[in-house]
Amino acid sequence: MNIKILSTNANLYSTKRLVEAAKKRKHNAEVINHVKCDIVIEKKKPMIYYNGRQIEDADAIIPRIGASVTFYGTAVVRQFEMMRVFTTTESQALVRSRDKLRSLQVLARAGLGLPKTVFTNYSKNIKEIITQAGGAPVIIKLLEGTQGIGVILAETRKAAESVIEAFNNLQARVIVQEYIKEAKGADIRAFVVDGRVVGAMKRQAKEGEFRSNLHRGGTATVINLTDEEETAALKAAKAMSLDIAGVDLLQSARGPLILEVNSSPGLEGIERATGKDIANEIIKYIERNT
Repeated sequence: MNIKILSTNANLYSTKRLVEAAKKRKHNAEVINHVKCDIVIEKKKPMIYYNGRQIEDADAIIPRIGASVTFYGTAVVRQFEMMRVFTTTESQALVRSRDKLRSLQVLARAGLGLPKTVFTNYSKNIKEIITQAGGAPVIIKLLEGTQGIGVILAETRKAAESVIEAFNNLQARVIVQEYIKEAKGADIRAFVVDGRVVGAMKRQAKEGEFRSNLHRGGTATVINLTDEEETAALKAAKAMSLDIAGVDLLQSARGPLILEVNSSPGLEGIERATGKDIANEIIKYIERNT
């Protein structure tokens, strides 16, 4: 098979591992920088050009679309779909996953546990917003933030009011979430491929930090999910229509709570923590579906 990996950087760990796994299973693998693709829209003849060459030999694509280029990256994925090329992440699912508010609404509708979340249209009634989220401390998140950027822990009501007011004045949309104290600065990343959890790790925030992201100095260790946690992760990926997903959840007194479902989860942390060949699982998933 000819597999195209859509990535802006061929040297990223995840991209290199996918190329290695594809070649190990005797496939042709090529990294394509999706932001440098040209899309030709014509009746019944969709085309994509990359570096002046028309792409005609693709059997499958693996989108690794960064949050900053979601709009154009999704357009490229959509064009491949029009060319009847199999994609590990469908364009609609990609768009849905990047909209934090919509994602939470989809997950809530599917009956999944979530931290209590409040969103308003720059409301002036800030005190009531904090109360609705369960009172201080609260987590305040920019809707467009990634990898822990734009996520703030407001430990007191006064601090929360100041942060929300500042974001409102900047016309920056935020959501306010309850703080799950019993999680103790840790969360779980469950890596789902084709309806199975193929690896799971527990990420612990470094001392003095509440964000457990590995990019922010968090540490990762392998974890065995409970039946309830595994069911929640699989149900979340299915609700978001993602066959490949990184499902982030918190352990709470009322059961697992879904934080986010990532449509382009990184492989480095999960492979190193679990020792599992996750890239190989993704290539095998493509083989089963093309």
